[in-house]
Amino acid sequence: MRFTSERRLDDGVLEREFTLGEIPGILWTPGSASTSAPVPLILLGHPPLGLRRMYPRLVDRARHSAAEGFATATIELPGSGDRPRWPAAEQARADLRRALEAGEPVGDEIVDALVLPLVDEAVPEWQAALDALLPLPGIGGPVGYSGGVISIGVRLAVVEPRITAAALFAGSFVPRRMFEEARRVTVPLHVLLQWDDEGNDRQAALDLFDAFGSREKSLHAHMGGHTGVPQSAGEAAVRFFTRHLR
Repeated sequence: MRFTSERRLDDGVLEREFTLGEIPGILWTPGSASTSAPVPLILLGHPPLGLRRMYPRLVDRARHSAAEGFATATIELPGSGDRPRWPAAEQARADLRRALEAGEPVGDEIVDALVLPLVDEAVPEWQAALDALLPLPGIGGPVGYSGGVISIGVRLAVVEPRITAAALFAGSFVPRRMFEEARRVTVPLHVLLQWDDEGNDRQAALDLFDAFGSREKSLHAHMGGHTGVPQSAGEAAVRFFTRHLR
């Protein structure tokens, strides 16, 4: 890991950009993290739209988490931002747009091509990021995962034992294969669902929640579209992590 920039935000949060090989990322730590006991870490998941585009929402989530004593980190997803393009993924996104614009059902082939390669590539990169982040001064465990793509969160919760709790955003298409993986998830879950999400299959999101094997899981549904998540939803997610990462 190589840090490429560092700045102190106006609330004292330390923001550091880094690269992990070819993977860009950002780490946020509370102002007191370097002088006190190591703090828990939350990985901030996001859709494959690029860190620059997602930055305003990510830094807002990071600030709220830092106020409760958590470090947060995120990485650029494969095929996003300045990383090399994925022709197959771009074709799958084009197929998805055509189906949605035509009012046609989104078939399993499109969903699989769009999501499964991303999960297969992104999850090992998140694990490599954990390997590099956890030994840093001021950061310890346990670790949580927060956000989307929900299939990435599902896979991480299954294969990465350092993830001890997850707050998942049910705002993306889910391949049928991921329902089998969801049954193997056992960590506490806090699942957010926008009831009128124009790009999400509500019933599939409910079925996925039902499939999760966790003994402790809660579903938090709010009226509104994909970008209409109320501020209270973020506050509830932070409280969830306060209960499970302390």
